Amino acid sequence: MDELAPAVDDLDPGPGEVETAELVVTDDVLVKLFALGPDARIDPHEHGDSTNVFHLLDGDLLVTSGEETARLSAPAVVEHPRGVAHGAENPTDERALVTASLCPLPGGGE
Repeated sequence: MDELAPAVDDLDPGPGEVETAELVVTDDVLVKLFALGPDARIDPHEHGDSTNVFHLLDGDLLVTSGEETARLSAPAVVEHPRGVAHGAENPTDERALVTASLCPLPGGGE
């Protein structure tokens, strides 16, 4: 039932590395776990047809959404509306864990 715990145990990124695991994949939803090592980043990108929500589970991240950037500490939730560029960077010496939920999937059940 719990998709998170086993995935977290398998992710151990080094400095500058991002490791991922897909937690939930259906016709219209994707929930993906990102483990960011120290100084790792998810480059800004956008999803024109989907809303993306970050759930910061552990650690600190610099999160960019559109023109705004903020340093957030877990727990935190950030919504990125459709078409808004978003990304994240781990400025710390510790691993950070964040899920990204994408809904609906492009070409999915909308």
